[in-house]
Amino acid sequence: MSVEAKYRAASLYVGDLHEDVTEDVLFRKFNTVGPVLSIRICKDLVSGRSLGYAYVNFLQLDDAQKALDTMNFDLIKGKSIRLMWSQRDAYLRKSGIGNVFIKNLDKSIDNKTLYENFSPFGKILSSKVMSDEEGSKGYGFVHYQDQSAADRAIEEMNGKQLRDCAVFVARFKSRQDREAELRSKPSEFTNVYIKNFGDDMDDEGLKEVFSKYGQTLSVKVMKDANGKSKGFGFVSFYSHEAARNAVEEMNGQDINGQTIFVGRAQKKVERQAELKEMFEQMKKERIRARHAAKLYIKNLDETIDDETLRKEFSCFGSICRVKVMQEAGQSKGFGLICFFSPEAAAKAMAEMNGRVLGSKPLNIALGQKH
Repeated sequence: MSVEAKYRAASLYVGDLHEDVTEDVLFRKFNTVGPVLSIRICKDLVSGRSLGYAYVNFLQLDDAQKALDTMNFDLIKGKSIRLMWSQRDAYLRKSGIGNVFIKNLDKSIDNKTLYENFSPFGKILSSKVMSDEEGSKGYGFVHYQDQSAADRAIEEMNGKQLRDCAVFVARFKSRQDREAELRSKPSEFTNVYIKNFGDDMDDEGLKEVFSKYGQTLSVKVMKDANGKSKGFGFVSFYSHEAARNAVEEMNGQDINGQTIFVGRAQKKVERQAELKEMFEQMKKERIRARHAAKLYIKNLDETIDDETLRKEFSCFGSICRVKVMQEAGQSKGFGLICFFSPEAAAKAMAEMNGRVLGSKPLNIALGQKH
């Protein structure tokens, strides 16, 4: 094993840190199991506040394993820390392989309890109960080292009673996969949304207009507190064909002098998915335009080129520019990497500073904003 690979293998991720935990506190704790090479708490680039996670690099792999086995979920400043191997394989993290989704969790189940209930099925890379300031959100994730362990967990745990709740356990689906499923469902819709028909329309009138397209299960004109039409409503058809014909023929038609809109009625989760996608895109654009984060990389091995540097750092986030400075076709031993987000730059700097790349340890500094 190369020096670089050895250091990577002996690196632990420490999550769920109290904001007041310092690197000195972590050093004193983890140094009790074996020599620690470095510790870095990741911080917000603007405020300097802890982001709630850190990386601990041990000299020996066995010491990292011992820390993982004996210190996971220990309390530091009143918060239970969460340890896992530092996973730099972006494909493994994002592919969903070995990843299990659990919902309907009893609110009393914490990270440790989740880990204990799912660890008999195989080696766990990470596990987490999602929470907010009010506590557990009732769902979580367990990421196994291999898919066979995940399959065993799903088979054994789905429907099983944990505390007072029967849990639902299934293969993890990425946000893109879930949204793709939502986008595929419109082809089978039976509910129709109608708006702009004015305030004179009632349930019977709307039913009379739309029942010619097929059997209706329900018709509802939405009304205000005084019982007056709000100008929109819903028709639920028995068949998709009837709903589709109603949309195709009635959208843009006039009713009592009003041009109405008729379309597929979206569920709340679908509207939220569309809005989320739109806001995420807007957020990405704002980051690209205003918050690009630059890192200066020094002490580069002469064999390192743009592509190698991009490959090594791309797992931390989207990169907008990579450049190894050259003179007469030879590397000058330094370069720069621009990330689209400050958070990605912070993670890259925290984990890669001092790491051996080629034959030299990297020296990384944060670029100054102008």
